[in-house]
Amino acid sequence: MIKVTLNNDILKKISAIDNNRYSLSRTSIPPSVINKLRKNSKKKSSFASNKIEGNPLTEKQSDEAIDSDAHRHFMKPEQEIRNYYMALNLLEKKVKENAAFSKELILEVQALVEKGASKEKTGLRGEMPPGVLFAVYDSETGIPDYIPPEYSDIPPLLDELVRYVNTTDDHPLIIAAVVHYQLVTIHPFEDGNGRTARLLSGFILDKYGYGFNGIGSLEEYFAYDPDEYYNSLQMDLPTLYYSGRDNPPHPEIWIDYFLRMVELYSSKVCSLSLQTNHDELYAALSYLSMKEKEFLFFLVERHLYEFTPIDVSRMMRVSNKTIINRCAKLSANGFLIPNIVKERIRSYRLSDFTKANEKNILEEKRTF
Repeated sequence: MIKVTLNNDILKKISAIDNNRYSLSRTSIPPSVINKLRKNSKKKSSFASNKIEGNPLTEKQSDEAIDSDAHRHFMKPEQEIRNYYMALNLLEKKVKENAAFSKELILEVQALVEKGASKEKTGLRGEMPPGVLFAVYDSETGIPDYIPPEYSDIPPLLDELVRYVNTTDDHPLIIAAVVHYQLVTIHPFEDGNGRTARLLSGFILDKYGYGFNGIGSLEEYFAYDPDEYYNSLQMDLPTLYYSGRDNPPHPEIWIDYFLRMVELYSSKVCSLSLQTNHDELYAALSYLSMKEKEFLFFLVERHLYEFTPIDVSRMMRVSNKTIINRCAKLSANGFLIPNIVKERIRSYRLSDFTKANEKNILEEKRTF
């Protein structure tokens, strides 16, 4: 089992990622926009993760496979892309259900990754025929790059990993890195080990609040330089699992790489979110008339986070009908949320989008 000692470089990277996480928490993007960004991010992750494994599809072909009619026949590369996308959807649901990390979850994810493949590709690998060595072979030389543990050792190794995840007090970023390394290294399946490892380390990040709203693709950073990715996992250790990969002497090589990719990814997500938030705010404001903008400025300036139209109409000395009409327009553009009681709107409250953008809205007032 990989054992991690935190050095200064690792701690600095964790701190930087935590800062990005905090910055993102102060940014509010309308749900409709987030859903669109999430879907696009899952497409990018599906393409990138399979690209690492040698999938020949272009990103455009990958997107088309995901968007195609589910009932048509798919070639193997297309099915692999679709499987990964479905696995991301499954894990998104598992996070919402607060599902635990378990051996059953590992098996469920791998089965989805290998959906449509031959039966022996699904589930834990078994004993090899006499004289046949199970190994990861170099595609050009035919020489083993890696010889995983014996099939009989897989169940206890997975039990150890599950126990670690559910009992450790390690930082969630370290847990995600360990899950990624252990699943690739244990290599419990005939196929789909790398994809399953990337999916489940992402599940850990999401589960502990490091999913960054599901925006962006961490897999893209792994795929940018596959040689660096694999070299960081292998850490110049011997080919045989039992010769050091079970307990690597310098695990910081992999941990540092993993955290560096998460830091780059999270920084990009923050930048994208801030720009998207800025664009969405000014797009939403552009749909408001001068009077409607003045009404929004009035609400924000006076911190009227929840109010009834009649109360505000008295404060502004306009008719209740005028305020109701303006509330409807602000609601339609994401600035207000109606509070409905027995199918009737009783009051309104400022949306999270508005509250997160109070400063920007008031800056807009100064240029108004």
